[in-house]
Amino acid sequence: MHDEPAVPHSSGTRKPRIAAPEGACDAHIHVYDRRFALHGSPDAMLDNATADDYRLLQQRTGTQRTVIVQPRVHGTDNSVTLAAIQALGAERTRGVAVVRPEVSDAELQHLHAGGIRGIRFTLYTATNATTDFSMVEPLANRVHALGWHVQLHWSADQIAAHSTLLERLPCTVVFDHLARLPQPDGLSHPAHGVVSRLLDNGRTWIKLSGAYLDSALGAEGGYADTVEIARAWARQAPERIVWGSDWPHPTERTAKPDDAQLFDLLGEWVPDEAARRRVLVDNPARLYDFS
Repeated sequence: MHDEPAVPHSSGTRKPRIAAPEGACDAHIHVYDRRFALHGSPDAMLDNATADDYRLLQQRTGTQRTVIVQPRVHGTDNSVTLAAIQALGAERTRGVAVVRPEVSDAELQHLHAGGIRGIRFTLYTATNATTDFSMVEPLANRVHALGWHVQLHWSADQIAAHSTLLERLPCTVVFDHLARLPQPDGLSHPAHGVVSRLLDNGRTWIKLSGAYLDSALGAEGGYADTVEIARAWARQAPERIVWGSDWPHPTERTAKPDDAQLFDLLGEWVPDEAARRRVLVDNPARLYDFS
């Protein structure tokens, strides 16, 4: 096992102990690029987080497919994500956009042609939010016609509070970051029941990502308190979970996580190699329309 070149916004240099299978997908990254318009506070901008920078992480983890999620700092100017899709290779890269209700049908078609396959609502904090809860249902109805999904980064409390809205959505729904179940509540939080019921409808997905967001143990404790939650989701819907690095880890402003540790953590979350291949290859191919 040898070290790789240092990756911006990632600590450590070793390669993961777990080998990425052929066609493995990192289903959650962000690209930041000052060539494109900024939205909200410029303090949220990250330098050295372009598509070229991300290639160094691909070399380190061995993933070949990527899903770029529009970052909040670029607002609804999804050209930054479209450009990154082309830079990383349109045949192996997809995107998740951020739009508002006034988006035209022509723009949605343009986004689809550029590799977009979903829209995201980042509402866990109101700071610089581009969208709001009133926009979720009308936009979900529009993108459902394109075969897209709605991706939700909501707090567990928000998920529980908006359970009725979630049940009405017609399209595929993807919950970010283990559905943000907090510690120490974890599986006892009301949001677990809401998401679990939605998983039974056959069109709800979970992203196994963002271990550091709600872990009380953190990197020093190997994020061990996330294992029970991740394994619960993997048992309930093994065909509807995907994995993402969340690079460049925009919530972690002072100490960046070790991406090799995060990739190896998937081995704890999904110990069976065949099941892990499903998470990394087969499931994202279906969700994101990889050929």
